[in-house]
Amino acid sequence: YAFSLNIFKPMTHDPLPNRLAALSLALADAQIAAARDATGLSASACAALTTIAQYPGDSIGALARVLDLTHSVTVRLVDQLAADGLVTKGPGREDRRAVSLTLTQAGRTMADGIRRARAEAVTRALTGLDPAGRGHLAQAVDRVLAAVTTGRQQADHLCRLCDEQACGGDACPVECRAVALETGGGS
Repeated sequence: YAFSLNIFKPMTHDPLPNRLAALSLALADAQIAAARDATGLSASACAALTTIAQYPGDSIGALARVLDLTHSVTVRLVDQLAADGLVTKGPGREDRRAVSLTLTQAGRTMADGIRRARAEAVTRALTGLDPAGRGHLAQAVDRVLAAVTTGRQQADHLCRLCDEQACGGDACPVECRAVALETGGGS
């Protein structure tokens, strides 16, 4: 068989991984639905707008890596966003053959709306927590986010819908872990 027989080992009955997985899917679905409802755009288009907002002037290739899409799919996505008046394409910063991307005013407004809708969707999920519970959850989430961050490209992909200002930049556990890995400080 081409697959590992390890998948047939008896499962442990620790409910936390199962519940965390369910919560992760619920939150992901809520964020995507909120962004799509706010814009009428696909999940990839929403992620593209928020990424370009965070990294204006980056290339289509850089955007493709963050979105984890092929270059050709990203070109078509950017072409549609440009046709919709949300993105402008210009010459690359370092390589004039590359295409740099920036948002139009309408694109910036839409990216802000996506971040707001995402924040509201996740905030609704936190309504059952008191301030102490929120504090404990924040600490646990920071540790888990650092643990799942494996490098720069994966970190950028993980944060493709993020509001980087809300995270505090240097205080972001994903960014801190990515920097540590880049500088050899993370084993």
